[in-house]
Amino acid sequence: MSVSQSPLQLPLAGFWFGDSATTTAQNVDHIFGIITWICIAFFVLIVGVMITFIVKYRARPGHEEQPSPSHNNSLEIIWSVIPILLVALIFFLGFSGFMEMRTPPANSYDIQVLASKWKFLFRYPNGVESEVLHLPPNQPVRLVQQSADVIHSLYIPAFRTKQDCVPGRYTYQWFEANKPGQYDVFCAEYCGLDHSNMNTFAVVHETEAEFKKMLDTLGTPPFWPPEWGEELWSRKGCKTCHTIDGSAVVGGGPSWKDLWGKEEVLTDGSKVVVDHDYILESIRKPQAKVVAGYTGVNMTAYPESLVSREEVDAIIAYIQYLSDAYDGPTKEEAEAAAEEAKNKAAEEAGTTEEGAAEDDATEAEPADDQPAEDQAAENKPAEEASESSETTDEEPEAPKAGEEE
Repeated sequence: MSVSQSPLQLPLAGFWFGDSATTTAQNVDHIFGIITWICIAFFVLIVGVMITFIVKYRARPGHEEQPSPSHNNSLEIIWSVIPILLVALIFFLGFSGFMEMRTPPANSYDIQVLASKWKFLFRYPNGVESEVLHLPPNQPVRLVQQSADVIHSLYIPAFRTKQDCVPGRYTYQWFEANKPGQYDVFCAEYCGLDHSNMNTFAVVHETEAEFKKMLDTLGTPPFWPPEWGEELWSRKGCKTCHTIDGSAVVGGGPSWKDLWGKEEVLTDGSKVVVDHDYILESIRKPQAKVVAGYTGVNMTAYPESLVSREEVDAIIAYIQYLSDAYDGPTKEEAEAAAEEAKNKAAEEAGTTEEGAAEDDATEAEPADDQPAEDQAAENKPAEEASESSETTDEEPEAPKAGEEE
């Protein structure tokens, strides 16, 4: 049930919530406007009558109390029936809007949401991930939500939608954004120390083509491994517990600054050197080798479905870079190599297209290039058939007078 804008909602819902940007947001605004105006009307009525009675029936010198009625059936019926009708109207409108907002269309575009301390991560059907929610215009979108640690709540005020992200289960919300722009996204459930900083944006693109172009851009990681590792440090939630400047995080893990090649003492007294194997194991099985002093830290395990082997390599390169131990190509060299590979691929694609075009042109050559003898041989049966047809079509001559037929 899509409700068009009405005078009831404009000065109220827009003032409190901001502009609405989805097809279902208008339902919320409409009901909010109705309830607010009902409250205003009853407030004015009740307070007005109260003030009138206070003035009219105030205590005055020489005035004696007058008998007053203690029961009135008509009045009691009126103030019982009217509220019941109003509540029934609110229930009907609210339930209808709720059912629409909880029933996504069959053609909804699914986006996976992983909430963790203290960030949202959005994964699209093609496997691309982003900390910003990118949305196509005028298309139903369903968010499939889960949490990696505690209860979070994804709230988009402009969409009038909010749904908890619960550990160990999936929750859902859907909407159809119809107004391009950038909108705030908040966590509306207190989730710990940095709850107030757990926010991001939802970007509704102008066109479907612009949305797909953005996904293609997001799907291309930075060419320089340390830069990609820094991006993953932010996007995968590593920055929540691991700093990159040597400082400590309350309840977090060791800083990545100068971590590479360091000899760490574990909780069982043994020692381990921070190298490729140790970092990979710490990502896949965080509790396998815990550094002394970090016993109470419960890091989330990241299987290959969440952090690929290529991403692990990028994280290792970033840790090496922070420890002045990175010996790979410089950023300029990596970008130059990527540009060269891109140009080479474009040239190969162009060569393939030219070859295909030449083949098509060869197949489409006119028959004029055939030898004259072959053309004559092909045309001869047609000429004979034409002559035969002309002979057959001639009318017989009429017999002369006196001649036998």
